[in-house]
Amino acid sequence: MMGEQRDSQQRLFYSFNLDEHVPADHLLRGINQFLDLCDLRSYLCPFYSHTGRPSIDPELMIRMLIVGYCFGIRSERRLCEEVHLNLAYRWFCRLGLEEAVPEHSTFSKNRHGRFRESDAFRHVFETVLERCITEGLVGAEGFAIDASVVKADAARASAGPGQAAGRFAYGPGQASRAVREYLEGLEVADRPESARSSICVTDPAAEWTCAPGGPAFFAYSTNYLVDVRAGVIVDVEATSAHRTQEVGATRTMIDRVEERFGIKPEYLIGDTAYGNAATLGWLVKDKQIDPYIPVWTRADGREGIMPNSDFTWHEKKDEYHCPRGQPLRREWRPFRTSRTHSSKAATIIYRASQRDCASCPLKRRCCPNTSMRKIARSIHEQARDVAREMAKRRGYRQSRRDRKKVEMLFAHFKRILKMDRLRLRGINGARDEFLLAAIAQNLRRMAKKLCPTAPPMVLGYP
Repeated sequence: MMGEQRDSQQRLFYSFNLDEHVPADHLLRGINQFLDLCDLRSYLCPFYSHTGRPSIDPELMIRMLIVGYCFGIRSERRLCEEVHLNLAYRWFCRLGLEEAVPEHSTFSKNRHGRFRESDAFRHVFETVLERCITEGLVGAEGFAIDASVVKADAARASAGPGQAAGRFAYGPGQASRAVREYLEGLEVADRPESARSSICVTDPAAEWTCAPGGPAFFAYSTNYLVDVRAGVIVDVEATSAHRTQEVGATRTMIDRVEERFGIKPEYLIGDTAYGNAATLGWLVKDKQIDPYIPVWTRADGREGIMPNSDFTWHEKKDEYHCPRGQPLRREWRPFRTSRTHSSKAATIIYRASQRDCASCPLKRRCCPNTSMRKIARSIHEQARDVAREMAKRRGYRQSRRDRKKVEMLFAHFKRILKMDRLRLRGINGARDEFLLAAIAQNLRRMAKKLCPTAPPMVLGYP
């Protein structure tokens, strides 16, 4: 017999349990099991007024933002619509069927206000990371470091020359938040604006860069420090898309993790960009961390010239020996006052004797255009030698495979979380977005690693 749907819209009472309508294997159930925001209200209490109308619960806003970043919902307006309609989202945000969803403008006001002033997103990230450590997902045997370029919310048409800082001279209150933050930090910038080829008027902190084979664009870099045991992000830092800033973020993150969690890795994995002499010297001498990093060397474009590798280093004598056994020294006569002989490039120049080179049959291959052979040795050369020895170890080949865990996180960051372009402007906006994305990735990692009912990982993505 054909059934007929009866009109039940006029029922006066309903018995509805929201928990029964969320599947047992839903991702949010696993995330909710490991997300603890019980101390968030006490952490944010100093940034709220003690009088006036009660505000939106900050835990509710954080949970909604986590939903948005976990499922790639970039628009806050659309996020409010999805939470209003989706029962699983409502359950995770602890909203009943009759409770109203906050207005989308509430997120902007809090994000640029008390959340940024209190560094609430950093607090939530460290709370999640502490849970990862408690669950045994962080081993601290080895960390991997890498950076990925993310497009900024800036059009290519807004580009101007590096001397365009004068274009930011708006009237009082007319400059945007990103411009005001940039001007406030301009005095402590690492390099002058004249050194930049292009600058964006709407987001001046963004760096003009390009990927191989593609057009140039404005971008920021997200820097990940990842524990290689389970691929957990132990720290994240936002920088401009410049190689110097990316490499410098390594020290910031390693020091911060050691200070706040007492964790220091036994070895660090990275690509050649992190193999400069200063970084290797800091890792080996200051932090006692083994560098599983290829040593960065400047290519010698002189064809037919004898390379520096043909010269033998004698540490006790503090000198090089050429293939014919003649020495190269940092000084050939004593000085009244001791000298370090260190140059601005943090190198020490070792010179051969002009008399020895003049009568040497190898001079045409060794130094045809100069009267003597010179070798620039870095003051961190011992650390570079340590890195070269690490490359011969059995675990070095495995470290190259472990480094892919960072690259997979970046692929998940851009493809699944849809973070291929930022929505917020300024370095603070980029920092907020990168922290929220890292929170979402760590929560997804815990949910899928530790929950037996969680859905399986797809293509290795967390």
